[in-house]
Amino acid sequence: MESKGFFGSLFDLSFSSLVTPRIIKIVYVLTLIGIGLAAILFIISAFSASSGFGAITLLIIVPIFSLFYIVYARVLLEFFLAIFRLAETNAELVTLKRIEMGLDTPPPAEPVTGGTN
Repeated sequence: MESKGFFGSLFDLSFSSLVTPRIIKIVYVLTLIGIGLAAILFIISAFSASSGFGAITLLIIVPIFSLFYIVYARVLLEFFLAIFRLAETNAELVTLKRIEMGLDTPPPAEPVTGGTN
């Protein structure tokens, strides 16, 4: 399989080269940053309401919800990555099977007919 650069994959209109596996780490880091910023904002807002609510938010609520959203984001991103890896592996297996059968090139597309004569 021919490896294209990031921008080559990004603007590949045939979608023969996938960009998602290349940017999944960046998406995860941005997700972690977003969860962290949301947690900080939630803590600040809780402390502005009252110090008791702020303490409860800081020690109990934010860690539980942050952990939940981090696990959710990780599982979702791993799910997407598994699908893309499965697609890549499937394409490699098809190529290997075609080579094994002596079919180096894809078969020509046959026209679809209404039935047999």
